[in-house]
Amino acid sequence: MKVILQTDVKKVGAKGDVVEVSDGYGRNYLLPRKLAIEANAANLKTAKVNAENKARRLQQEADEAKLLGAQLEKISVKVPVRIGKDGKLFGSVGGSDVAKALKETHSLNVDKRKISIAGEVTGAGIYEAIIKLHPEVVTKIKVEVVAG
Repeated sequence: MKVILQTDVKKVGAKGDVVEVSDGYGRNYLLPRKLAIEANAANLKTAKVNAENKARRLQQEADEAKLLGAQLEKISVKVPVRIGKDGKLFGSVGGSDVAKALKETHSLNVDKRKISIAGEVTGAGIYEAIIKLHPEVVTKIKVEVVAG
């Protein structure tokens, strides 16, 4: 029996896949639980259109990430932090600080979880932050840590 999966099913396939399963498994498990639909001509046509739309959307997201990455490579941000007399930081500088600085100075929204600073920030100076915008797109920006 051929079915089109509506959700990811372990050891069978991912959402949108057209798979061949045994008749009993399809009729008694997948179809009643709405995990799959029968693979007739109309449903196959709909599944094909949905797959094309998904591929187009993923390509568009990748293109947007590449454009944003090109913009970010030209940018540097200043992050003000409290620094003690001996030049050591009070606290730390992380992805949330860089994301906040990007939003304030350049009006760019970047998720703080996608930002990591290369190396350890030990005092004032220029550091490099790595931003993972998309699984295929990784960019670097300069982060200047200043006393503030």
